[in-house]
Amino acid sequence: MEKFQVGDKVNFLNATGGGTVKRIIDTRMVEVTIEDGFDIPVLMSDLVLDFRSQPDRRQQVVDNVQKEIQQKQIIEEMENDEARKSALRRFGRNAEEEGLYLAFVPQDQQWLLTGLLDIVLVNHTPADALYSFNIKENEKYVNVDYGSVAPHSKVVIESISREDIEYWCEGYIQVILSQEEADFVYHPLHAPFSLRSNRFFKDGSYVESGVLGEKAVMIKLSSVIAMKGTDTDFTKLMKEDNKKVVASNQKLVKEKAAIDKHQTAPGEAIVDLHIGELVDNILGMSSNDIFRIQINYFKKMLESAITNEYDKVTFIHGVGNGVLKNAIIEELRNYENTSNRMASIMKFGVGAIDVMIKDKGV
Repeated sequence: MEKFQVGDKVNFLNATGGGTVKRIIDTRMVEVTIEDGFDIPVLMSDLVLDFRSQPDRRQQVVDNVQKEIQQKQIIEEMENDEARKSALRRFGRNAEEEGLYLAFVPQDQQWLLTGLLDIVLVNHTPADALYSFNIKENEKYVNVDYGSVAPHSKVVIESISREDIEYWCEGYIQVILSQEEADFVYHPLHAPFSLRSNRFFKDGSYVESGVLGEKAVMIKLSSVIAMKGTDTDFTKLMKEDNKKVVASNQKLVKEKAAIDKHQTAPGEAIVDLHIGELVDNILGMSSNDIFRIQINYFKKMLESAITNEYDKVTFIHGVGNGVLKNAIIEELRNYENTSNRMASIMKFGVGAIDVMIKDKGV
């Protein structure tokens, strides 16, 4: 509500005289026509209304002030009501153990078996909670809500009718607790839940909740104690994760190095698939055993070459009956970024094939 209007008679606070408001410049300043006819900009804070020359404006200002006070009271009542709804009765009678809870709360506490149900996530802990709420549907989990809940408060995930209960009976909740200062760390919570729908149609299922102050079907997801860890636990987890990363990297390095022992020039290699080059002893091996070793080694070297961005690998398959050569050509159909041709007859006769590896970005 603007303090001044065009046409208002005003007096200067810090000087004698006054004038008439000619124009509202902005929320802080007006243009005033003073008694000698000049127009000057003046801060609203340096002016007061001249009620003696315009008594009707006094009542108008009083009415406006009363309206502003009423509006502020309404807003405060709404905020307080919202706070009451979200806050928990943490010190209430028979308050539950500190932890995280899922509650199904009848909106009409007089008729527990009919009417709408509020699905409520209860954060009865001293920490902020980041949550993800998922419902199981057709063997998949569907996220229906995510957000945060302040310490010792609650959030209504959804209000549902009794006909929709079946849909909300099974799901999965993930929660991460965060506290500004603590001498421990919280473990993330992964809490599946499952209820029978007929439970919601029995009076005995609804118990008085100390922190909610209402009757509800309560499911304890976890206590605070169960989620508390120590620095040692955290350090242990970090070390285990680091070990996994190192092991993974070592494995990757090992796979990258596989083709290097056959390297003949930068980006090129020659791999001899004769069985005598791959194993020390073939006694007792069938022709099928030998073929399997050769084709598996071919795939291992080809994939290693692709991973390490080689340009060309020559595979020596020998002359024989053509089984290995044909198998290689057929296998290459699975690698879209490769092409092949007969290797140099001058170097390898007719017993080798060149595999060219294209850049994946091409």
